[in-house]
Amino acid sequence: MVNINSAEEIKIFDTGFVLDSIRKLPDQVEQAWKEIKNLPTPQECSLSKNVVIAGMGGSALGGRIIDSLIPERARTPIEVFTQFHIPKYVNKDTLIIISSYSGNTEETISDFYEALNRNAQIFGITTGGKLADLFKQNNIPSYIFDPKENPSNQPRFGLGYSVAGILAILSRCEFIFTLDEEIEKCITEIRKLTKEFDVDIPENSNLAKSIALKIKDTIPILVASEHLLGSAHSFKNQINETAKSFSSLFDIPELNHHLMEGLKYPAKAKELLNFLFIESNLYSPNVVKRYPITMDVVEKNSINYLKYTATLETKLMQAFEIMILGSFVSFYLALLNGADPKSIPWVDYFKEKLK
Repeated sequence: MVNINSAEEIKIFDTGFVLDSIRKLPDQVEQAWKEIKNLPTPQECSLSKNVVIAGMGGSALGGRIIDSLIPERARTPIEVFTQFHIPKYVNKDTLIIISSYSGNTEETISDFYEALNRNAQIFGITTGGKLADLFKQNNIPSYIFDPKENPSNQPRFGLGYSVAGILAILSRCEFIFTLDEEIEKCITEIRKLTKEFDVDIPENSNLAKSIALKIKDTIPILVASEHLLGSAHSFKNQINETAKSFSSLFDIPELNHHLMEGLKYPAKAKELLNFLFIESNLYSPNVVKRYPITMDVVEKNSINYLKYTATLETKLMQAFEIMILGSFVSFYLALLNGADPKSIPWVDYFKEKLK
C-alpha cells in the first residue's frame, strides 16, 4: 500500500505518469476545443438527421458522457454503439463519429468500413494507427491529435480529448449550441477541482481521498442519473481498470423498479457492498426526491452507503466534475490496493489471445 498523502512515495510508484495525465484533463479539453475549430467537417453534416458515435472502452466513454449530457440540447438523436456492426439505419443522412484513441481498435475499424460503404457523413477522432491511415486515404475529415497532455498514453486518461472533440464537432455541425465562453468556464472550474483533489491536500479536506479510503476493500455500487450517468460510467470503468477493483453502476429512477428487492441475499454480500450516490441539484425534481428514499432502503438492508453532491453551476461542468473525481478516486484506490494504476494486464492478455 502506498501512502496517498506522500507525494514522494506516489512519484516513485506512479511510473506510468497517471497522476500527470489526470491533472491535465483541463489542458486536454482546451487543446481539443481549439484545434477542432480550424478543421474541415463532413460537407453536409449540418443536414444529417441523426448522430452515431462508434468506439470501444475508453474511446467510447466520451460518447457516453455526451449522450447522457445533452439530450435536451441536441436537435436530433445521439447514440453510442460499442459493437462490430453499426445499426442498419446508418446511411447518407447520418453523422457518424469514429473514435479510437489508438486507431487500431478492431471493432471500430469494422464500423468505419460499414459507414464508408453506406456513404455516411464520417468524422474521425484518433491519435494515429490504422484508422488515421484510412481517414487520410479516403479523405475523411478527422481530428488526428497529438496526445501531449496525456503522458500516460492510456485512453481512459485522455477523456478530455474525446469529450471536447465530440462536443466541438457536434457544435461545428450545428447539432448543439456550445459557446467558447462555456468551455472556458468549464476549464477554469476543472482546474480548481484538480487542485482540491490533488496529492498535497490531506484526506480530511480531500473528498477524492476520503471516498477512496471508504470504498477500499468493498464493492462500490455507483448510483447516478440523467446528465451524470455518462460520467458515472467513466468513474465505474476507472475503478475497474485503474484500481483493479470490481464496481457496478445503476441509475435512478430505473433501479427503484428492481434493484431494491435484490439487496437481501446473499447475506454475505451486505458486508462488501458499498453504495456511492452521486447527487445533483440539477436533476429533475422527481429524480431528486428519490435519492433520500433509496438511501433509506439501502440503510434498512444493513448496507453501507456514502454520497457525493456535484457542486458546479451547469450540467456540463458537473459532468466534468464527476469525471475528474472518478479519476482521482480510482488513482488513490489503486495506490491503497498497491496496484499499478496504468497497467491493464488482463485486457492485454485477452487481446493477445485474440491474435
